[in-house]
Amino acid sequence: MPRFSIIVPVFKVQGFLRECLDSVLEQSYTDLEVIAVDDCSPDGCGAILDGYAARDPRVRVLHLPENVGLGRARNAGMPYATGDFLFFLDSDDTLTPGALRAMADRLDETADPDVLVFDYARTYWWGGTRRNALARVLAEAGDGTFTAAGHPEILELLMVVWNKVYRREFVLREGFAFPPGYYEDTPWTFPVMLSAERIAALDRICLNYRQRRQGNILSTTSRKHFDIHDQYERVFAFVDSRPALASWRPYLHRKMGEHCLDILSKPDRLPESDKGEFFRLTAAHFRKHRSGPVPPELRVLEGGFARYRVRRQAGRLGRELGRRGQQARRAAVTRAQRGWSAVHEHRSLDPDLAVYSAFSHRGVLGDPAAVYEKAREIAPRIRGVWVVRDEEQAALLPPGVEHVLLDSPRYRQVTARATYFVNNVNWPGALVKRPGTVHIHTHQGTPLKYMAADLLDKPGARHGFDVPQMLRRADRWDYSLVANRHSELVWDRAYPCHFTSLRTGSPRNDVLVRARPEDGAAIRARLGIPAGNQVVLYAPTRRDYIRGGHIDRIDLARFADDLGEGHTLVVRLHPSLAEGHARGMGLAELDRRGVLLDATDEPRVEDLMLASDVLVTDYSALMFDYANLDRPIVLHTDDWGAYAASRGAYFDITADAPGHVTASYRELAWLFASGAWQDADAARLRAGFRTRFCEFDDGRAAERVVRTLMLGEKLDEPLSTVPVPAQAGHDVFASS
Repeated sequence: MPRFSIIVPVFKVQGFLRECLDSVLEQSYTDLEVIAVDDCSPDGCGAILDGYAARDPRVRVLHLPENVGLGRARNAGMPYATGDFLFFLDSDDTLTPGALRAMADRLDETADPDVLVFDYARTYWWGGTRRNALARVLAEAGDGTFTAAGHPEILELLMVVWNKVYRREFVLREGFAFPPGYYEDTPWTFPVMLSAERIAALDRICLNYRQRRQGNILSTTSRKHFDIHDQYERVFAFVDSRPALASWRPYLHRKMGEHCLDILSKPDRLPESDKGEFFRLTAAHFRKHRSGPVPPELRVLEGGFARYRVRRQAGRLGRELGRRGQQARRAAVTRAQRGWSAVHEHRSLDPDLAVYSAFSHRGVLGDPAAVYEKAREIAPRIRGVWVVRDEEQAALLPPGVEHVLLDSPRYRQVTARATYFVNNVNWPGALVKRPGTVHIHTHQGTPLKYMAADLLDKPGARHGFDVPQMLRRADRWDYSLVANRHSELVWDRAYPCHFTSLRTGSPRNDVLVRARPEDGAAIRARLGIPAGNQVVLYAPTRRDYIRGGHIDRIDLARFADDLGEGHTLVVRLHPSLAEGHARGMGLAELDRRGVLLDATDEPRVEDLMLASDVLVTDYSALMFDYANLDRPIVLHTDDWGAYAASRGAYFDITADAPGHVTASYRELAWLFASGAWQDADAARLRAGFRTRFCEFDDGRAAERVVRTLMLGEKLDEPLSTVPVPAQAGHDVFASS
């Protein structure tokens, strides 16, 4: 008996069907059966299904003699199911890699609940991906099981059939089945969720919910949308048949009103001539099932259709006025900032005031933080003020750090008087550079991928980047800090502006150059890493050849398992992926289960480097910083060709690598199993890499910046030089 019976109703999806079936049959978890129900599809779906059944004994095909609709097609497949759990998968959607394994593990962990609810992402026809906006509900559900009464927020998730798996015995015992008509998920999902005695949640994206440009049944203009009223009548009938569920009537009454008004508001659902009738029928059902106070947003159903339309038009007008007002406010802020600068340009600069920002005003981080701390130590008279983007970010600042909020009056006051500006990204365009100010740009590491002006020949990679604006903002730089000659040449090429390159080294790397064994031990203890474990830091970068930037290049659960006992896998995604769907693809769930440590939210990446024994990355600039520790680095570059073609690279990192390079997971696993990741060849490669890219990092970078640029002291070694030829290597400068 298989663990999963996956029932796939099929109708007019021949363009998507293979992708759907492949996403199931190629899962690493194989204890499954597929029951594909051909709902008399007029296209080539039937033949496609028969081909899969001939090749894979796990696939069974039912050919219905007539079209019965989505719900009844699912019903037709249920009697043939033999698995422990039922999973209803729409035939244009796909499972994410590793989804069934994650479900199976969660079911085992929670001792086979009645229902397991998992997360999904919407994938759009134009290439975008967006995670379920209420994913936090799954994370907050806890490790155990619960009921809808104990965790009612679970019902706020999209009430559909395909984001859950159901214990088959529970479904058979309760006699659940799908009714005919549109919105057939409604009278299935509410009864199931309200009846389930044990529900579990899986905070992982297991399904890609395809948003088709055309062909979505619910986006078809038709009177069939009137079916929603009958579907809610079935829900109320179910509740009425079970007195213990009577307390849910007010909630269901509200959901019915919200659902029907949502359908009415969609421009593509109902024929214009039928909207009045739909409203009146909705209002009648709303009155019939009323069982308590009416929420303010639903009181429109107590009036007529004409009143509803007036309110809708007023709402649209209000939103348009709000949009225009917001544009006007933004323009006014820009004018005010420029006006403020003009008013204060005759006031003297404060020679002891420095303004700092890092990573688009995210806090005391990176190179600017290292300069700030060193200035407090050796130049205490220089007052340092940090710019942060909002109150939430300000609350995370260390105690005693003076700050201003971006675009606030205090921000304008401080930036109008400050002499020193230290940042690792460009300051906002409205900030006017006054004569006498010193703008110090630290960058965010040594560049491998193309930057700034070099992106002009890479239209895909520069999507969302306004390169001319970027260069106009860079025109304010006075000094550009570099850690090596390679960076010096790249910044001169990528930013054709008037600045002076300073060979200071990277201030944030001072802590790595001066690292002591006890530094890493303290950080490991804080992160909860067992003493004595070998720590593998995996830090992949984002991809420009895929919308959203994230793609799983290795199976993290498998990698953690292959590393074995005595190892801790620490994963840090690129900061730009922290808020997207990437962590929902399994990382958050693996962290919850203790399989690995998700350190994406750790503010100081330097701490993670200090705590680790080896770095595994692909093309992240982190490798150049990590080399200062003189610890092994492994590059996993299975998509180097696609990465280099889409983003552009200044040299071939696979040829001039800091350690061993792998092009497949099998090679990566062997490297760690054999111990070759830390052999003599790895040390030799790392030594050459360090010579080239850690040239100016000696642990005194922040001190050099403060003493030379803020205190005006002269140091023995020259910091400012003209560009010199790059060292031998396969880079874009080699022939120049």
